[in-house]
Amino acid sequence: MAISGRRRKALILLLLTAVAGVWWSAEPTFHDTRRLRMQRSPQWRDGRFRNPQPLWNDFLGAFASILKRDANSTPKAALPAIRPQASELASAPASGLRATWLGHSTVMLDVDGVRILTDPVWGKRASPLGWAGPRRFYAPLIPLEAVPIPQVVAISHDHYDHLDRETIRRIRAWDTRFIVPLGVGARLEAWGVPAARITELDWWEATRVGDLEVTLTPARHASGRSLFDKDRTLWGGFAFRGPAHRVYYSGDTGMFPGLADIGTRLGPFDLTLIEAGAYGQAWPDWHLGPEQAVQAHGMVQGKVLLPVHWGLFDLAAHGWTEPMERVLVAAGRAGITVATPRPGEGFELETLPTLARWWPSLPWKSEAEVPIRATANGLKPQTVPGGAR
Repeated sequence: MAISGRRRKALILLLLTAVAGVWWSAEPTFHDTRRLRMQRSPQWRDGRFRNPQPLWNDFLGAFASILKRDANSTPKAALPAIRPQASELASAPASGLRATWLGHSTVMLDVDGVRILTDPVWGKRASPLGWAGPRRFYAPLIPLEAVPIPQVVAISHDHYDHLDRETIRRIRAWDTRFIVPLGVGARLEAWGVPAARITELDWWEATRVGDLEVTLTPARHASGRSLFDKDRTLWGGFAFRGPAHRVYYSGDTGMFPGLADIGTRLGPFDLTLIEAGAYGQAWPDWHLGPEQAVQAHGMVQGKVLLPVHWGLFDLAAHGWTEPMERVLVAAGRAGITVATPRPGEGFELETLPTLARWWPSLPWKSEAEVPIRATANGLKPQTVPGGAR
């Protein structure tokens, strides 16, 4: 099969990025106290962190999907993004709860008077290199230096599209609490964040910032920034619980039964931020995909769903608008309210605007054409009872 120039370029960039990861991001150095705490975690087994339900991967299928990338995997025109002002982000929401989606999984939240910034990524690429790897669809919507300093920076895991080294270096002097999963603090310290500002949590552990309780929630995913440090740090989501409002952020996760436990123990949630993009049949356990994102929203007992992890980076073979199209279909069936803000647009639940389709109408593949269904225990899909794709 002949490979087009575009696909050949994509393959070369992928290989270069993978090779660069070997030497660019060495395994973090853990001091004895941190290492001992990691090893005492129930999630730590045989030298690394583990999921209760392992991840199934079809590596050849993942490689082949690059050759079949959708023609609309990236936008062909500028997106109608909003450029929020610092004064808007700093102002107190009338309702006590506001969310401003800044792209991918970067969201500025204001929950009962506490500002939270999730997975801040201001870099040009989700990559160890500045010249190769997935590039942003649009430039950052507000200069990092203009961002009102939040009381909390919450980082879900250390993959490049969630933990950006240059962004962290630029905000390392912020007077804020960096709340991260076990082990991730070693990376932040290496990049200049003072240890006193870092709080590391295991699943279900909580810390308080003012009146806000922040809990690290379980997730079914992985970690690592090179070929040699896979799963050496933990991953997770977050529950932000204030006196009047509750928000859940999934981080990156595949479907797993523990989502219902999150809803029972920490919900219900006024707003959920759940990853809905960057999925593929070759890695069904790594990400939820659109339909399972809607299902997860119900499992955690959410009221309004804000889909994240889409619309900024080309990280999978599907069209860039497909995640939202499929979310809306699934949410319509389930009777779930979905927030569809433009990038950079803030909203409050009490004044949530009606559905606004700001993205272009492009061809996309439905759930029937490309179903994304997690395996039960990391087994090959066709061997899972009732789980054939």
